[in-house]
Amino acid sequence: MKRQKIINPRLSEFEKHVIFDKGTEPPFTGEYTDFFGKGIYVCKNCGIPLYRSSDKFHSGCGWPSFDDEIPSAITRQIDRDGVRTEITCSYCGAHLGHVFYNEGFTPKNVRHCVNSVSLQFIPEDGKPKIDRIYFAAGCFWGVEHLFKELEGVVDTDVGYMGGHRKNPTYEQVCTGTTGHAETVRVIFDPSKIDVEQLVKYFFEIHDFTQFGGQGPDIGDQYRSVIFYTNDEQKIIAEKLKAELSKKYTVSTSIEKAKEFYMAEEYHQDYYQKTGKMPYCHFRRNVF
Repeated sequence: MKRQKIINPRLSEFEKHVIFDKGTEPPFTGEYTDFFGKGIYVCKNCGIPLYRSSDKFHSGCGWPSFDDEIPSAITRQIDRDGVRTEITCSYCGAHLGHVFYNEGFTPKNVRHCVNSVSLQFIPEDGKPKIDRIYFAAGCFWGVEHLFKELEGVVDTDVGYMGGHRKNPTYEQVCTGTTGHAETVRVIFDPSKIDVEQLVKYFFEIHDFTQFGGQGPDIGDQYRSVIFYTNDEQKIIAEKLKAELSKKYTVSTSIEKAKEFYMAEEYHQDYYQKTGKMPYCHFRRNVF
């Protein structure tokens, strides 16, 4: 998670109080408490998708309620009161509210209690300002470096996804026993680049025919994966994989995004920091 690096200059003082000072809007006063339009809810601070309208329900608690989140969108942490579980935007760290369990409101038995002022609604025919998708294609240094060069990509981070260990370290992931893959979070502007272009680029910059590693980097942590965060990304990834499978043996798996753990700071923008160049990633035409 990044620590509130992105600030929407149009936020009101009260919105800043809730989002940055972890305040709470009074119950039954929020714009979205009783609103049930079809679309998605994005972070009021950074604009990235957080919730689907299909997961919103009326709990009577006085704040918007959701029983699920967009994959990898939410970070959970113990609240400063030491009791409740706070939820924040996993990208910018904006305070959203709290999550509660075992209340019996829906079959999922989860309630995300969210401040309306932390959200912005985007109708189903609209596009968010930014969105995310995750790619694993070998050593994340090279993958990040090449995605940074792509027009329409506004930000990248390297980390770990797909495993079973919480908060893994680089050394633990390198053992190949945590289940995680070295992964790049790609933040993109949907008005400048679409998902199909991103997925095609992913296939073009690594050897998707190699199983169990990438180039000289051998191990499960270097496997090829597309981690999707919505149905559109899944459908497009499956379509392009099927297209390539007519000519190649494709090792890439397509999986629903899980929690993304940021890698240590020295891994971020590695080639930019060191002045070196990728040793096993380069772009080539495969389509």
